[in-house]
Amino acid sequence: MSAPQSEVSQLQSVRLIPSLPLSWVFSLSVPKDAMLIDRKASAIPAIAVPAPSPAQSDTVVLDPSTKNEDIERTSESASVLPLDPFHLRDALKSEKQLLELREHKNGKKLQNYYARQNNLIVSLLKSMEEHTSEARDEEDAARLPVKIAIWASLIANLILCVLQMYAAISALSLSLLATGIDSVFDIGSNILLLWLNRKAESLDVKRWPVGGARLETIGNIVYGFLMSSVNLVVIVESVRDLVTHTSGSVKNFHLPSILAVASALFVKFALFLYCFSLRKNSSQVHVLWEDHRNDLWINGFGILMSTGGSKLRWFLDPMGAVIIALGVIMAWGKTIYGQFELLAGKSAPHGVLQLLTYKSLTFSEEIERIDTVRAYHSGPDFFVEVDIVMDPKTPLWKAHDISEHLQSKIEALPQIERAFVHVDYETSHQPEHRKT
Repeated sequence: MSAPQSEVSQLQSVRLIPSLPLSWVFSLSVPKDAMLIDRKASAIPAIAVPAPSPAQSDTVVLDPSTKNEDIERTSESASVLPLDPFHLRDALKSEKQLLELREHKNGKKLQNYYARQNNLIVSLLKSMEEHTSEARDEEDAARLPVKIAIWASLIANLILCVLQMYAAISALSLSLLATGIDSVFDIGSNILLLWLNRKAESLDVKRWPVGGARLETIGNIVYGFLMSSVNLVVIVESVRDLVTHTSGSVKNFHLPSILAVASALFVKFALFLYCFSLRKNSSQVHVLWEDHRNDLWINGFGILMSTGGSKLRWFLDPMGAVIIALGVIMAWGKTIYGQFELLAGKSAPHGVLQLLTYKSLTFSEEIERIDTVRAYHSGPDFFVEVDIVMDPKTPLWKAHDISEHLQSKIEALPQIERAFVHVDYETSHQPEHRKT
């Protein structure tokens, strides 16, 4: 595998032509016009090796003597392909080789590229059971810390809301009022996320067949619009104060108010550090981490501008409120856009497509080609569509069992909500699900 000239954008689907080098399929960059993967086109010689145990690989080869049996009920008759049928392990770079690459021109970029390629190869060569098991272990290990993060944030936000609203009212500061309003809505955010998470787990599957994974995404969008609307009110009031203010005197400095907001800043910093390591284990914690991160600069800037309005110039306080409110609107605008992308069906990351393509191609010797692989968001998780190609003479029972087994394996992978495996016998047709 050689480093490409430049990395291309992520693919929504992968459908590769038979004559393409196999290295293109699994490199970090895949040409946009690559359209069909052919197992036979790779021209890899068969290697006689002892069959590993099923725990070592998820690649299934049917025993011809069991043609009347369901592979899902047959474990004694199944063997497996070699763990590395395309010799991807040969492309791994050792630590010594990675260090030597730094001596070349653009050595750091080369080193980073091959380090990422090493990680990709290791990921591809893991069985799907290993990916599922690792994700389950991480989830189990993070369950208690995630619960602590959620409840600690809720309790802290409740206490800090009282402190910051006291600070805003006592100091009559618009900058501190902006921080206080943000703290009030932090509580609303925590309660909404908690309620939606529990609601999603208890939905009636007859009324909501696809489950409640999208509820949290919808809740974030609604909450973001509400938060932005309230901050527009803060901007209007601050601008009105700037326009109508006649006295040039500064406002009174109120030390307890500043100390109250400073204590909130300290607590938010501690919660930010705690949630930082857990943000990838839970979408709830990721939203809380973003909220704590935003509150750090909101509270810090609020203290600075409120103090400036009391000690330097009066207009610094309403100006600070405007800047804080605009910052909150921009931050939530970015969050809303990201949530809309998830609902609209944004493509899965390139690495997910690579893993799905490789695992589908090497799943069974009966799968001759991979026609199409699609993975896209439907809320926080992915929907997957895989079109596999088998010999036209493949018995129906075998085509059904292999495709259903592959579908079950894919759905067990982390972040996969649903998988659909379609079986075809040729590749000359137009892509499915495309309006002409």
